[in-house]
Amino acid sequence: MAARILPLLKLATKVTIAGGAVYVACDSGLLGSSEQGAQALEKAKAAVPPALAEWMKYFGLEAQLPTMPKVEFSPVKSWNSGVRWTISNLSEAPTKAAEYSNQGLQYVKDLIK
Repeated sequence: MAARILPLLKLATKVTIAGGAVYVACDSGLLGSSEQGAQALEKAKAAVPPALAEWMKYFGLEAQLPTMPKVEFSPVKSWNSGVRWTISNLSEAPTKAAEYSNQGLQYVKDLIK
């Protein structure tokens, strides 16, 4: 009997945690537009250290937390840089193809001589 209940309990726990994470993400605006997501991310960054300190006091843990590292990563900028790289390479493709074809022809001509 316990062998059947344990996997169901684990599954229920995972579903509850995932559902809670999705609810918090939707409620805070992380799943909205990029502007809403950026604002929500800034609010979350500001809320994490106080929440950890409160949680540690609640459980009686008194430890010195290291300072949070500053991470300069913007998903929007990363997306835009990837789009720029792709468009740049696509626009250069005909020129590069002609250049590589000429190099290949020259190589074959040199081999035939």
